[in-house]
Amino acid sequence: MSGHSKFANIKHKKEKNDAAKGKIFTRLGRELAVAVKEGGPDPNNNSKLKDVIAKAKANNMPNDTINNSIKKAAGDANAVNYEMVSYEGYGPKGTAIIVEALTDNKNRTAANVRNAFSKGGGSVGTPGCVSFMFDRKGQILIDKEECDKDPDDLMMLALDAGAEDFSEEEDSYEILTDEDSLGAVRDALEAEGVPMLQAEVTMLPQTWVELTDEQDVKMMNRTLDLLDDDDDVQQVYHNWDE
Repeated sequence: MSGHSKFANIKHKKEKNDAAKGKIFTRLGRELAVAVKEGGPDPNNNSKLKDVIAKAKANNMPNDTINNSIKKAAGDANAVNYEMVSYEGYGPKGTAIIVEALTDNKNRTAANVRNAFSKGGGSVGTPGCVSFMFDRKGQILIDKEECDKDPDDLMMLALDAGAEDFSEEEDSYEILTDEDSLGAVRDALEAEGVPMLQAEVTMLPQTWVELTDEQDVKMMNRTLDLLDDDDDVQQVYHNWDE
């Protein structure tokens, strides 16, 4: 984790989301709907739904809103069907960017994503062109200020539950798991009352790219801001060392 404050990035995103909760709740509502349609409305029998519920709670989505979204998805046969699509491409200086979206109109989403890349001086590539530069992992972030557990005890709790790695930063702990073990590790921490800032599957870059030119930074931020403003876009992963 050294040199890459994922915690600071998450806090920054949360602060932005606090000013536009409707946007993040809309995205989470789509994820809940897709999970329900794929595996049913009972999180005990639908691990994907359980993961999305945990993600929604981490983003301060009210329980009533979560439950209403699940009920609506389960009971409305005419609900919009969203499809998961992903795009890969390049930003300034060859930075790698992966975009995951849920959409009911792939043509609209593809056009918007291409526009975001081109306005930032980048380009959308072919499937697989940059994803090999990332590892798909379960990632749990914990704010030190909100966690009173001893670091060694927290590490052993996570490793015993199936975590692959535990690391400590000045202001946070990071726990990494393989994709399939995230739920078990999260449940073990939850059972011990450990507050989690984030617990979700993510794409972690194997190497990082530093942008030293002010114009490159400006263009990269433009692409990321345009993608963030698109309601279809669920997640954006990149290897820019901010």
